[in-house]
Parts: sequence; C-alpha cells; structure tokens
Amino acid sequence: MPIQRYSRIAMILHWLIAVLITLNVALIWSVNLIPEDYIRFVIDAHKSFGITVLGLVLMRLLWRAANRPPDLPETYPPAERAAAHGAHLALYVLMIGLPLSGWMHDSAWKAAGEIPMYLFGLFQWPRIGWIMSVEPAFKERLHDIFGGIHVWLSYALYALVGLHIAAALKHQFWDGHPELQRMWPGGDAPAPSPLSPAQRPPA
Repeated sequence: MPIQRYSRIAMILHWLIAVLITLNVALIWSVNLIPEDYIRFVIDAHKSFGITVLGLVLMRLLWRAANRPPDLPETYPPAERAAAHGAHLALYVLMIGLPLSGWMHDSAWKAAGEIPMYLFGLFQWPRIGWIMSVEPAFKERLHDIFGGIHVWLSYALYALVGLHIAAALKHQFWDGHPELQRMWPGGDAPAPSPLSPAQRPPA
C-alpha cells in the first residue's frame, strides 16, 4: 500500500521551521558563553530568526488549510490519534505564541525607541506600536511579563518537540509504521517491520 505522504511544500516548510527553531534555541543558549562584543549580534539574529519562524508557520497554516494533510494510519489506536491531533494543535499555538511574545517583549524594551530592530540587518522591522506608546513604568512591567511568558512558552515547546520526536520514532521503529517517510522527501520506502513481543524491552 502506498505511503500517505505530505505534500512537498508541507515537507519543505516543516523541515525549514524545524531547522530555524533549532538554530534559534542554540543562539539564545549561547549568549552566556560568548564574548560580550558578540552578544548584541546574537540577540539580533535570534529576533530575526523568530520573526522568520512566525512568518513560515503562518504560511504553513495557510497551506494546510488549502491542502488537506494525509490522514493518520487507521492502525493507530483512537487515543493515539486524538493525542497526535492535540499535540499538533499545541505545537502550532506555541510556534506562534513564542515569537509573538518575543516581539512583544522586545517592543516593551526601554531602549526600543532609540535602537531600531533590523531583520537580518537588511531592513528595519517595526515594533508593536501600542506597547511602545504606554507609560514608561507600565512598559517596564510589560517587559517583565512578556519576557516571562516567552521563557515559559520556550520550555513548553522544548517538551512538546521532544514528545513529538519520541512519538514519531516510536511509531517508526516500535510499531513498524512508515511515519518518517510521510514527512521525508524522496520516493516511498517500505515500512519497517514492527518489533515482535520477544524483541521489545521489558516495560
């Protein structure tokens, strides 16, 4: 039976978003490890990657709305199908909420009015006007709030991405479903054989 695969555009957007998120996590975690002279460059790159991810995720949602993704295999138990749909929805919420909260956090920065933000150094990217126009003391409070939201959303994204990867590997190598082939470019590959009960490690 042919593998029900995602469209080529969906694959490109999926892997491009995954790579950019990985790079952005590496960038922000490197801030405390690099010389001070490079910190501003790294933070600016982090902002640019975040805005790019936001745009790509919105494109992915538009593509998904116009191009129905393949259904999950019928062999998946109902609980796993429901969990997969819920996890995908949560991933989209986080991939939108994380860069939005970062953008709001940056817009509430006290020096935002004096130091413009540039997207990859190419052109100026606007801050969020209503946040920049609030009274300075309240703006500082918003800066702390949006920063905290950004951090906690990032932890939630780490956990959910880890769960997403673990679930895909479980379906691929434990259950024998061609899960990775659905989102991997190239021709259809045969599904792996599921582990027999004797081969599976004890629970």
